[in-house]
Amino acid sequence: MIKLYKIGAFALLLNVCATIQAQNNTVLNDDDKAKVAAMAAAKIAQGDTIWKFRGLLGLNGTQTYFSNWAAGGQNNVAVTLLGVFGADYAKGRNTWGTTLDLAYGQLSQGNRSPIKTDDRIDLTSKYGYQLKNPKWFATLLFNFRSQFAPGYIIEEGREIGPKISDFLAPAYSIFSLGLDFRPNDNFSLLMSPLTTKITIVNDDRLATDFGLDAGDNVRFELGAFVKASYQRDIFENVNLLTRIDLFSNYLENPQNIDVNWETLIAMKVNNWLSVTIATQLLYDDDIVIGFVDPLIGENGEIITPGITGGPRTQFKEVLSLGLNWKLL
Repeated sequence: MIKLYKIGAFALLLNVCATIQAQNNTVLNDDDKAKVAAMAAAKIAQGDTIWKFRGLLGLNGTQTYFSNWAAGGQNNVAVTLLGVFGADYAKGRNTWGTTLDLAYGQLSQGNRSPIKTDDRIDLTSKYGYQLKNPKWFATLLFNFRSQFAPGYIIEEGREIGPKISDFLAPAYSIFSLGLDFRPNDNFSLLMSPLTTKITIVNDDRLATDFGLDAGDNVRFELGAFVKASYQRDIFENVNLLTRIDLFSNYLENPQNIDVNWETLIAMKVNNWLSVTIATQLLYDDDIVIGFVDPLIGENGEIITPGITGGPRTQFKEVLSLGLNWKLL
């Protein structure tokens, strides 16, 4: 009886194995097997380190040429090179995302020297630790913003006067500790009651234009910081991204809030071609806008009067048609 029981059990086991093998060979195609393998790998990797990398290069440009054109016009070429690179990490309750946003553009009109149309360096890195409520994260954020090249006042299509900005003049760094509310993949709200903002102006002549005392190159501020971002596809192949940063200095004029609000609408035509509309609104009461020294002639006469500067609301809008290369 025992031998028969063992033989029967062994035969049953062989039958089950043969049935499973037959099903795998006849029912599961290559795609199904890949899905099963991916699901198994995901289960095994749960709680393990996950890295995701992304990279995108873009070239936007316009060109206009006139020859014997009765309506008039001026030849011009405008080119903007941009890049967006990122890395995202997740392990257990830990998340870490880093994004580098770069852009530089120039415009050439007729025989005039090229002038700058875009200039941006923006690095953001955010670490989060998920709390018991899965929608809340204890978060540490770092942000750095500056530009590549000198900036000038533009008058009648020409750069005039001394430079009004440059690389590291200014540059802004933010170190922020707070709570990040992420109810879904589209929305994030970071609230930080403890934030340090560092303003760097690596040019003594420009220091006072960006809220620093004469002779200083660095200014420290302690305050509260709020960062909200929202991103989603609003139509097929049309993506909306809008984000706003608000900062209030506890130690000086806390009622004057620094604002940085950016919006990007990206429309994908195909894998290579895209149309984007980008806007940026800035306000910082420490930044002096519009100040120009008077122009004095050889005999001491005033050729052009100076312009009194002050805080202004800054706004930029860019409509671009360009080629994109997805690197990762």
